[in-house]
Amino acid sequence: MSGRYCRLEPLEVERHAADLFEAYSEAPDERDWTYLTRQRPASLLEFREEIVGLAAKPDPLNFAIVDLESGRAVGTIALMRIDPPQGVIEVGGVIYSPRMQRRPTGTEAIYLLGRRVFDELGYRRFEWKCDALNARSMAAARRYGFSFEGIFRQAIVYHGRSRDTAWFSMLDSEWPRARVAFERWLAPDNFDDEGRQRRSLAELREG
Repeated sequence: MSGRYCRLEPLEVERHAADLFEAYSEAPDERDWTYLTRQRPASLLEFREEIVGLAAKPDPLNFAIVDLESGRAVGTIALMRIDPPQGVIEVGGVIYSPRMQRRPTGTEAIYLLGRRVFDELGYRRFEWKCDALNARSMAAARRYGFSFEGIFRQAIVYHGRSRDTAWFSMLDSEWPRARVAFERWLAPDNFDDEGRQRRSLAELREG
């Protein structure tokens, strides 16, 4: 899946491990990994072994986010809990490195997945779930156009504690408006010479 700023390609050890390890290592601490089931890799060898396992799974189906300007992998994202008979699929495994901050690549990655999910695969429902304590993830879901549906209390146990899970979704009937907003937001003329947005995604989605 290729856009204007990034490309999503199946996660592979040889193609992506070194770039991703370097990109993730630029973060000053591990706060971006607080709400993930995995820990930030401590070494490239450890990370390569982890990617072997991730790349072999059909669900979650993991992708590397490749920055088109540099040609290097800068993050990962996945499609998971794939249910073709029901037309339901979830986005997960979202790990954006510091190299994606204040850049449009993260937003475009969600847009590319939305196109795949709705326009190409014809799914009915696109889900986003996160720890209910993860304010950043919840804000991102709303920004991208996912609707909050509620909290599943004590849904899972991880990191030695019970987690409440926040559920969000986007429906096929909502995608056309969201798609237009994404495309307008991602257009080059929506950014000034400093790379700052002229209009927000929410503003464009509202008309």
